[in-house]
Amino acid sequence: MRNFFAQLFGGSCFLCRGGAADLLCKACDADLPRLAEPGCPRCALPSPRGEVCGRCLHEAPHYDATIAALAYAFPADVLVHALKFRGELALAGLLGGLLARKISHQVDCIVPVPLSSARLRERGYNQSVEIARRLGAKLDLALCVRERDTPAQMDLPYAERKRNVRGAFRCTRSLAGARVAVVDDVMTTGATLNEVASVLKQAGAARVVNWVVARTLPDV
Repeated sequence: MRNFFAQLFGGSCFLCRGGAADLLCKACDADLPRLAEPGCPRCALPSPRGEVCGRCLHEAPHYDATIAALAYAFPADVLVHALKFRGELALAGLLGGLLARKISHQVDCIVPVPLSSARLRERGYNQSVEIARRLGAKLDLALCVRERDTPAQMDLPYAERKRNVRGAFRCTRSLAGARVAVVDDVMTTGATLNEVASVLKQAGAARVVNWVVARTLPDV
């Protein structure tokens, strides 16, 4: 793998372009904003002593847990954007590997958040699928489909994101008693992941956990 990255990027770090045997040099790897402090087990936002946060207590989401590897901050955001919008597919291995090291849950199937057919044709790939390929052999690309295209969540105000994805997904088979992991690159409001979890629960899933590379944290 090291030889592959060295050939692909000429032995230079993807971020600083300094010398590196892997995709990132040791200094840039150390700069990644890893999430080490305990957060809310439901949504992965900061929470004292790792307890369920007030938001999840007040309005419990359909998903049961969230595992996130990084905070969505520099330089993690650079890596996510490069994978998502510039087709730097080699980064899926790096980001998927960071996420894999955080995962301890046993699941029955792994579901990437699906893109619409139009968005998939435009981009040529689904970054969540590319990340999910690194997370185990239980990947099921046909389990959850997107019924309709929607405006990008990042372009919408917070209050509109939940309404934007309502009814956008469909589960294609029964999931009676199944434990399902849903994979995405970034979790911001959680509206998309919550809608996917709702559909999976309606199909009978007993537990739905989010596996996300990066979590947007509130400004402090």
